[in-house]
Amino acid sequence: MMKTHSDSLPIVTFSFVTFVSDFLQLTKFRLAVSVVFSSVASYLLAVDQIEISILLGLFFGGFAMVGASNAFNQWIEKDKDALMDRTKNRPLPAGRMNTLIALVIASLLTLLGIFILNNINFKTALFGALSIFIYTCVYTPLKSVTPLSVFVGAFPGAIPFMLGWVAATGSFGVEPGILFMVQFFWQFPHFWAIGWMMDDDYKKAGFKMLPTGNPDRATAFQIVFYTLWMIIISITPYTHYSGALTLSMGAVGCLVLIGVYFLYHALKLMQKKSKEAARRLMYASIAYISLLQIIYVLDKWI
Repeated sequence: MMKTHSDSLPIVTFSFVTFVSDFLQLTKFRLAVSVVFSSVASYLLAVDQIEISILLGLFFGGFAMVGASNAFNQWIEKDKDALMDRTKNRPLPAGRMNTLIALVIASLLTLLGIFILNNINFKTALFGALSIFIYTCVYTPLKSVTPLSVFVGAFPGAIPFMLGWVAATGSFGVEPGILFMVQFFWQFPHFWAIGWMMDDDYKKAGFKMLPTGNPDRATAFQIVFYTLWMIIISITPYTHYSGALTLSMGAVGCLVLIGVYFLYHALKLMQKKSKEAARRLMYASIAYISLLQIIYVLDKWI
């Protein structure tokens, strides 16, 4: 924010409220909290007794890591964000925040996140750092090159749902592997639905987000295909080939119900091929992954 004296010399003034608002936008606060929720859910799946220190470490360390990834992403894509209606009012393209400040914030959050997660155990910090690296250094630049960027981005996006298990046990095995796979496959219908909705906007910035490059029947078919695989993987803990991660028949029934709801909206998109159908699918995907995590946790603890 700038003010001037009567002699027109500029004076830079600082607004704390504006800075906090811009910080929350830079780190995508609501998205970061939802991602951290998945880490907390997987921690609750892995333990029989909750350790508050680990839970708080996962929350704050996880938020720092996700916030850092988002901040680095916006720092790199500042000029492209200015081309899109959806992102042009973010702090960097709108000119409310200096690029150096954004880089400092992203770097400090990275260091803070690694420090906090390493206090839990080394593997938790390693996976957290790996997610930042892939998201920032591989996924972000690939968005302008190939639709395979969504495949690459699904890896860091799936890490949080297994991170809590690793934090609780200090090891990676079949249980966190299944949690990883659930969220990995979920991301394809979720992000392709967003890509379908925002296709015109993404093309302004040169982003290649849809698998065929266009919102067409082939893209919709792939959305349905990945949705089916996600539903199948989500109920594999019932087979008892999933180590300590198990599900009751009641939980499986609930998962099938919400899976059918998700699949219904995927099929509607293939039928209608409209932005409104994509929007409904996007909301269905958010409801699905949230309910799935709640069902998993309640089935463990009740």
